[in-house]
Amino acid sequence: MEEIILQECVAFQGIHGAYSEQAIRQHFGDTVTTYPTPTLSDLFETMQSRKVKYAMLPVENALAGAVNQAYELLMDSDLRIQAEVILHVHHALHAPKGVTIDQIKRVRSHPQALAQCDKFLKRHKIEPVPWYDTAGSAKDLAAETADGETGAIASALAGKLYGLDTLASEIEDVPFNFTRFFLLADDDPQHGEFNKTSLVFATRNRPAALYECLGEFAQRGINLTKIESRPRRNRPWEPIFFLDIEGHWQDQQVQEALARLLQRASFVKMLGSYPAVKNQSVGI
Repeated sequence: MEEIILQECVAFQGIHGAYSEQAIRQHFGDTVTTYPTPTLSDLFETMQSRKVKYAMLPVENALAGAVNQAYELLMDSDLRIQAEVILHVHHALHAPKGVTIDQIKRVRSHPQALAQCDKFLKRHKIEPVPWYDTAGSAKDLAAETADGETGAIASALAGKLYGLDTLASEIEDVPFNFTRFFLLADDDPQHGEFNKTSLVFATRNRPAALYECLGEFAQRGINLTKIESRPRRNRPWEPIFFLDIEGHWQDQQVQEALARLLQRASFVKMLGSYPAVKNQSVGI
């Protein structure tokens, strides 16, 4: 496959049928060529080796919070954010052909997906069985000799790809389950109609340092849509801050705020200015 995946192919972490692949299809369409990688680190290595042009990186879930490793890898990389993609995650119950929901006694999936479908499983008296991956649970089930009692919770895409019957759709307990992705590439994207800028910075060790840094955005009426602190590696108890703001770095107000931030902070790295999803509230 590596001979044909140069240019327009999009890499993702997981196996075919993963929610990351579903996010790729949502953004590019169903005809897009995708390239699975085992881990997030492998995803970045694939981009650095220029096997693919793009990568789809999950960075935040509305229920589970930030994907910390994703942000750490972003900070160490020179890749630029191309776009923000928001995927509405819907879980589905799949089973081998001919099996009915009344026959299902146990179901496999990633622990997070099982927890998100807890009420459905209890209602149907189905035992949750933790598995390494949502799409992997569907793939492994399809490859086994069916016992007629085991199902898998995964995306609708995974059920379709692995030839399973979908016994129930949208079985998640909470409808507000969205995952935010960054589309990554080597260059900067074009200015969009609505843009966000993502950056990471560290403050100097003195009173009001964070207040003063954030104040540069407040004074210019720039809205912050995300701020999260993480431990700074090799410097215990000195946090770094990941920040998302509305606006593009080429906008005058944003340029002024970033210039002042560079003066106030001890470290600043911009991760990208990119077309973003516009919502009525922070998040979705």
